[in-house]
Amino acid sequence: MPAPRELGFFQPIETDLHEATLLAWPAAHDLWRDSIAAAREGFVALARGIADVDAPRAGLGEQLWVLVPTAAEETVARAALAGLPVRFFRIPYGDIWLRDIAPIFLRHADGRRAMAVFRFNGWGGKYVLEHDDQVATKIAAALELPRFDAPFVLEGGSVDVDGEGTVLTTEQCLLNENRNPGRDRAQIERDLAEYLGATKTLWIKEGLLNDHTDGHIDTLARFVRPGLVAAMEPAGADDPNRPVLEQILRELSSMTDARGRRLEVARIPSPGAVQDEDGRLMPASYANYYLANTTAIVPQYGVPNDAKAVEAIARLHPERRVLGAPAKAILTGGGAFHCITQQVPRGASR
Repeated sequence: MPAPRELGFFQPIETDLHEATLLAWPAAHDLWRDSIAAAREGFVALARGIADVDAPRAGLGEQLWVLVPTAAEETVARAALAGLPVRFFRIPYGDIWLRDIAPIFLRHADGRRAMAVFRFNGWGGKYVLEHDDQVATKIAAALELPRFDAPFVLEGGSVDVDGEGTVLTTEQCLLNENRNPGRDRAQIERDLAEYLGATKTLWIKEGLLNDHTDGHIDTLARFVRPGLVAAMEPAGADDPNRPVLEQILRELSSMTDARGRRLEVARIPSPGAVQDEDGRLMPASYANYYLANTTAIVPQYGVPNDAKAVEAIARLHPERRVLGAPAKAILTGGGAFHCITQQVPRGASR
C-alpha cells in the first residue's frame, strides 16, 4: 500500500481547526492510586477548556471524543463531564497518554482525512501496559477513516509539525535504540517524510531531566505557526534543566525550516524545579500546553511561574483565550495536557 505522502496526506499543524479532541478518562486506580481524584479534576478542567461551552464562538465548536474502558467508568465520566459535547468510545487502554498511543490524524489538500497508525512499545519498553499497543487500531476501526500502518515505532509526543513540511524531534528519543534498533537518522527522516509529510527534520539533542519519554519534543519546543517556535528559558540559575534549556534555545536559533526560513524562537518560562511528594524532580513543562479551537490550556504546577507562563503563551496566541489548569497530579503519571490529547482535524468527510 502506498505511504500517506504518496497519496497527498500530511499531518496538519495543531492550530488548524479540529473536529474533536481525543481523550481517555483516568480510570486505572492501580496506577493513579491516591492521585486519581486530582488527576480527574485536571482532566475535567482541560475538557471544559477545550469545549469552551462557557463562551462558544460561532463555527469553532469542538467535540470531546473520550475513551472509557468499562460501562461503570463511562457512568462516572458522564457525570463528571455533564453539559459538555462528549462522544464516548468503549475501548480498553492501559492509561491516558493518547498523544502517544492514539493514531496521528492526517489531512489531504482536498479535505479528506486519514490516520497513521504506528507501532507502540511502551516508550522503549519502560512502561508496557495491557491494551496500549492496540488502542490506535481500535480507534481507527471505530472512526472508519482510511488507515496507514507504519512499520516502525513512533509516539505522537516525539514530533511537532508546522504543516508545511517541517518536523521537530529529538535525537534522545527517535535515535534511541529502545525504539527502532537498526534504523539510522537517514531512515527515520525518510519515515517521517513518508508518514507525516515532512520534507525537513529538525533535530534537538536531548530533553528534560527524569523524562519518562526520553525527551519528547512536546515538552521542549512547539510550533506556534510556521516559522515561529515556542521554547522554555530557564527559571533562574538554579533551574535543574538550565543547561539543556539553554542548549535547546541555541539549537533552535540556528535552524531553518522546510521553506528556508530561519526559525524565530519565542521564549516562555520554565516551571523550574517541580518535585513530587518524595522530593523527586518531575519533568514539568509549560511547553506541554494544548491548543484547542478557541482556547490554549496551559498546565499549572503550583509554582511562581504558573501565571507568567499563561501570560507568555497568551501573547503568542492572541486569537485564543488562554487558561491555566491544574496539572501536577497528571504529571505524576509522566506528562501533562498535550500528552493526554490527540487532535482530530476537520475535513470534508467524517
